[in-house]
Amino acid sequence: MVKQSDRAPLLDWEEIPPPDPNQAAQQQQQQQQPPREGVAPKSSQLAGRHAPTGTAARTGWSTAATNITRSPTSGGKAAVVSGNGSPGRPWTEPLGTYRHVPFPGLSARDQWEEKDQIVAVFVVTFNTRSGNMVEWCLPHDINLDGVEFKSIASGSHRITSDFIYFRKGCYFGLACFANMPVESELERGARMKSVGILSPSYTLLYRYMHFLENQVRLQLKCPGQYSPLEAFYEDKKAVLPPTANGLVTACPTWSVTTINRCMHPEMKITHPAGCMSQFIQFFGEQIMVLWKFALLRKRILIFSPPPIGVVCYRVYCCCCLANVSLPGVGVSVPELRPFFYVNIADITALETELSYVACTTEKIFEDKKELYDVYIDNQNVKTHRSHLQPLLRLNAADKEKYRKLSEQRQMLLYSQEVDGDCTSNEEDLFILFFMELNNRIFQTLSDVAGSTDPTLTAEHVRAMGLDPQGDRSFLVDLLDVYGIDVTLAIDSLCCT
Repeated sequence: MVKQSDRAPLLDWEEIPPPDPNQAAQQQQQQQQPPREGVAPKSSQLAGRHAPTGTAARTGWSTAATNITRSPTSGGKAAVVSGNGSPGRPWTEPLGTYRHVPFPGLSARDQWEEKDQIVAVFVVTFNTRSGNMVEWCLPHDINLDGVEFKSIASGSHRITSDFIYFRKGCYFGLACFANMPVESELERGARMKSVGILSPSYTLLYRYMHFLENQVRLQLKCPGQYSPLEAFYEDKKAVLPPTANGLVTACPTWSVTTINRCMHPEMKITHPAGCMSQFIQFFGEQIMVLWKFALLRKRILIFSPPPIGVVCYRVYCCCCLANVSLPGVGVSVPELRPFFYVNIADITALETELSYVACTTEKIFEDKKELYDVYIDNQNVKTHRSHLQPLLRLNAADKEKYRKLSEQRQMLLYSQEVDGDCTSNEEDLFILFFMELNNRIFQTLSDVAGSTDPTLTAEHVRAMGLDPQGDRSFLVDLLDVYGIDVTLAIDSLCCT
């Protein structure tokens, strides 16, 4: 039985049009005008959107004195210390509201990554005798070992179309798959192909989603017609910087406002950053469980039968839950790497990873528990690590945070409908909500660690939006992972 893919329809486009300077100027003038007395702020304030600056991002607390020191009792791990030791603000002000959150300006590397940088284009086909194989590629000498299995996910013969994000060494890939019935005994009644590209960054792969879809349909109907792909590669091929070291970074350091200025809202579904709303609606309150595992840099594996494209989006969204914009935070912890789609050929690579988020269509991974800490099957989140079991239980603080998130989303939707305010969107709200939540936690821990009495009390924990009892094991793990040297004292239960 052939199933239809459940992803959103894609629009006929390739490049992002430049922003309208007149519209940008009007928005800037509106932001500079003070709100009238008695009038509630519009959704641009709800989502905390402000123009990117070249300064370090902040969330309302002082970060000017933040610095990194070595704690004599933390085993040489880096600890973030600064501040006056105050317990921080009480958990009353909604995250993402009335908060100035400037984003760092794009670095030279980020600006380079905004350019076209396609390093390979390829066609993968399913051969009834040889299985998956690379049929054609440019450049001809590039190493594409394993791409034939990443571009056609296991179980794809049961669906008509799909798209797949994946990693290949130091590159990221996007491939579009299609399955067409044919009257051919040699092909056993079905022709399956995938057309894909490789790039050093996944941030702009979405630009070419529709082009790849058209090309895979062309390859199914007219096999061997490679001239459009050849022209595409000549036009988009990358000139890699001479200093490239082949390292794969974690989630990009872009500003969400930078994305939104350059992307039409109706097109954002073709990009991983355009799916946060669906991601949170899918998991509901369980999003708070995933948030904790992501912040602890655990190895997270998501299982789903094909189509796998929408699940690749969930990989990206999981990584976004761990965003922190405070300078110096996380320098001693492993990056939360997005692996996107993985199969059994990736087992060796996953064995050496300390932290990642990935998805798979192969059920055999569930039995390989040494490869992951958290396993997600549909909406069922589970872990075989005994010390992580308490994190699976939602507490009152988790439910309250989810309630605030849902409330802010409804306020934003109401503002868009009633006031016609389109300057903000759900993506901004969700990403900033968790970024500010994380910043609040680490700023409080930083203040306490830098005080004369580095003891984390129940008052501090509540100020961070956490439950003093329900989140105790989470805090213990958090202090250990990030090497923050404070004493946790809650209801006379102490540990360091």
